[in-house]
Amino acid sequence: MKPIPSALAIAMSLGAAGLAAQPVRDEVDPTHTFVMYEMGHYATTTNRGRFSTRSGAVTLDRAARSGKVDIVIDISSINTGVDLLNRHVQSSDFFDVAKYPAGRFSSERLEFSGDKLSAVHGTLTLMGQAHPVTLKALRFNCDDSPLFKREVCGGDFETVVQRSLWGLTWGLAFGFEDQVRLLVQVEGVRLDAPRP
Repeated sequence: MKPIPSALAIAMSLGAAGLAAQPVRDEVDPTHTFVMYEMGHYATTTNRGRFSTRSGAVTLDRAARSGKVDIVIDISSINTGVDLLNRHVQSSDFFDVAKYPAGRFSSERLEFSGDKLSAVHGTLTLMGQAHPVTLKALRFNCDDSPLFKREVCGGDFETVVQRSLWGLTWGLAFGFEDQVRLLVQVEGVRLDAPRP
C-alpha cells in the first residue's frame, strides 16, 4: 500500500536530524499512523477505540521551524474491537458518521524545546465544530531506514479534550466521562531523493 501524506508527519520531520535549508514533505506509512482515544466510564474501566487516516499533507521548513499541517481522519473507520460498540459509536448517538464521516486536524504553529519538537498547536474539527487542540510530543526520533533508504521519523503524541465541545454528549448524564485522551502514533518517510 502506498503511504499517504499526513498532517501529523510534521512531528516526524522535526527534531532529531540536522535542520534543513528549505521546506520538505513527508509521506506517512498508514500501517504505523493512527489516532486512538481513551474514555472512562462508570469510574471503572476505560473504553478505547482507533481511527485510521484518510488523507493529509504537510509542508515543513526545519530551518525556520515552521510548517503547515492538514490531515483528514476517517471517523467511519473507528474500531473499538467490538462490532456492536463500533456500530453504536458510528451512530447519531456519537459520531453520526452518516452525516460527518471525517474529521480534520490542521496546524500552522509548532513549538520547540531547543531543536526538538515539543508540541503541535492546531484545530480539530469534528461534527462540524472546530476547537483548538495542542498535541504534546511524548517521544520523537529520526533515522535512516535500511528498508526505505530514506530518512524515517516517528513519534508519539497526546492530548486531552472535552468531547462535549464537539457535541459528543451521549452518556454524560449516566457515567461516561467528558474528558477523552487522544493518543497519536505517526511514522513517515521523506519524499526527496533516497540516501546513497
